[in-house]
Amino acid sequence: MVNITLLSFVIMVVLLVRMFCIARENNICHLTLNYSTFPAGSKKLTIFFISDIHRRIVDNDIIRKVKGKADLVIIGGDLTEKGVPLEKTEVNLSRLNKIAPIYFIWGNNDYEVKEKELRQLFDKYKVTVLENKSVKIQSNHHGAVHLIGIGELSLENDELSIALSDTKKKDFKIVVCHNPEIAQKITKDDCISLLLSGHTHGGQIRIFGFGPYQKGKLHRYGDFDHLISNGYGTTMLPLRLGAHPETHLITIKHK
Repeated sequence: MVNITLLSFVIMVVLLVRMFCIARENNICHLTLNYSTFPAGSKKLTIFFISDIHRRIVDNDIIRKVKGKADLVIIGGDLTEKGVPLEKTEVNLSRLNKIAPIYFIWGNNDYEVKEKELRQLFDKYKVTVLENKSVKIQSNHHGAVHLIGIGELSLENDELSIALSDTKKKDFKIVVCHNPEIAQKITKDDCISLLLSGHTHGGQIRIFGFGPYQKGKLHRYGDFDHLISNGYGTTMLPLRLGAHPETHLITIKHK
């Protein structure tokens, strides 16, 4: 009985160490997407997408590998959460700012910190906050490329129609919303090509392949593509199993 108890304890410790190590991984997923709706003649667009940083500090190894390769950085929500020192958040913004200009979309946990102080950091590092609005990032006579940020769905801050109001149907639209459930509100008439989300952490801890959410992946629907990321950090416990942390380097081209 003692040996069995000791063995169980050792297995549990080994598993916890393994889960902690997985949660500290620095993975960059490379993704190339070709669209006929992407304006012809436009140069390719490369995005570094990172969501759900929470309590982690973005590793310098990621910065080094991505620097010079991305046109812009998108933080897809949950940059921070309650209890995270503002200084840690500033370190993350200063590092990500070395890659390219930053665009930020609110996540549910971002509202747990003092908004005024967070916005002051955004001003310092010239972060563009997209909350139910769009920004034109490329344009030629074939059309424009718009990046569109949607407010946090779980707090009923999402206003898709308002966010799309400054775009045209022929424009290439990249929509970012922290909560992936926004996909249920998108219609064919919105003419969206790509949706980026996080929030679910891929389930974070999956037992025998099962978890509270699906693992992050690219979903290809008839009208648009939807990338749901496992996210970079963790919440509640600094542990992962079966849902490795990930960031994405996404290259978009005309097909």
